Amino acid sequence: MSRPVLVLGADGFIGRHIAFALRRRGREVIASARAPGRLARMGFRVVAADLADASTHDPGFWTPHLAGADLVNAAGLLTGSEAAFEAVQAAAPRAAYAALGEGARGVLISAVGIEADTPFARWRREGEAAALAAGKIAVLRPGLVVADTSFGGSSLLRALAALPVRTPVIGSGTQRFNPIHADDLAQVVAALLEAPPDPGPWEIGGPERLTQAELLAAYRGWLGLPPVRQLAVPLPLARALGHLGDALQLGPVSATSVAQVDQGVEADERPLLSRLAARPRALSEVLAARPAGTQDLWQARLYLLKPLVRLTLAALWLVSGLLGLLLPASDFLPLLSGAGISDPLALALARGGGAVDLALGLALIRNWRPRLTGLAQLAIVGAYSVGLTAFAPALWLAPMGGLLKNLPILALLLVHLALAEER
Repeated sequence: MSRPVLVLGADGFIGRHIAFALRRRGREVIASARAPGRLARMGFRVVAADLADASTHDPGFWTPHLAGADLVNAAGLLTGSEAAFEAVQAAAPRAAYAALGEGARGVLISAVGIEADTPFARWRREGEAAALAAGKIAVLRPGLVVADTSFGGSSLLRALAALPVRTPVIGSGTQRFNPIHADDLAQVVAALLEAPPDPGPWEIGGPERLTQAELLAAYRGWLGLPPVRQLAVPLPLARALGHLGDALQLGPVSATSVAQVDQGVEADERPLLSRLAARPRALSEVLAARPAGTQDLWQARLYLLKPLVRLTLAALWLVSGLLGLLLPASDFLPLLSGAGISDPLALALARGGGAVDLALGLALIRNWRPRLTGLAQLAIVGAYSVGLTAFAPALWLAPMGGLLKNLPILALLLVHLALAEER
């Protein structure tokens, strides 16, 4: 009978594919995540574990969950503070490795190209050192991981491929990639758990090499879109956009992702595959195996619209907040004449509303708790609409739209809320 497997980071893009693949192979999977509710509803036995919490840095936290079990560490960060990197990449995994029982095996999902001078690369190296020091963990360095679904970098790849008029490429577009499908990666992980050749590190990727330009063209063709010319984005401009993405919390649009694309993401899979029976598929084979659906095209087109929607709403709330705080009372009090409230109360409501609007705008700029911020926006626009309708219903017929503009704003807020969750 095979051993159970505890998967750290099981709610991530790679972790979830590994968890499902191991379960298909008959393994009992214990899925660990910060918020594992969805994994539990998918039928997994779960462990709620925030790897940034100091309690998970103690082997005693993991011992009950690793009794008689193997371990796959698919947890990781692309960006974050030094403290977050240290906790997720080193401290919590080190404790989990120490809790592994006799005869247990483990696999760390690392990454290729971690020689760069970035926090991501440096902490990946620290994580590998912790795994190798444990003596029971095989270190696996996948290249670009793709799947039928997408997340992060693979979502950005589809989004760039779906852009109209031109397809942007970073730099020359000749950087090389050999993508591996997440299901094929999971097969390699299963093989390493069953019979690891030695700890490695081992690189793994697909057998097909493509340039960045060829990769984007392949995805554009898979989406059924006509070919367009490519637009080379100079590296200094790409780096500036990456730093802007870091500042605005734009996910995979970051300085780290630009640096990775600039050097390519190519793994040398041959040494490991010479020792395993697993054979990853070529990207062309993967794309030919499944047609793109409407949901794929929608997701690709919406992916870059999502931050645009957020930043547009941020601008709306910031301008509204500044107007509420700074606009002279003589400019808005006449609009509320006959509403039955005193001028001092109306002025206090305007200034207080301005402060709330400003806070919402800043929360959107920083992408702070997106779902909560989205619900707060809906509640406040709804309250403004109901309150102003009660006090001054004529505003629905005011020139330039008046309260009527709140209807498309509410629709945009619902779209923003629907896009808030990426997992």
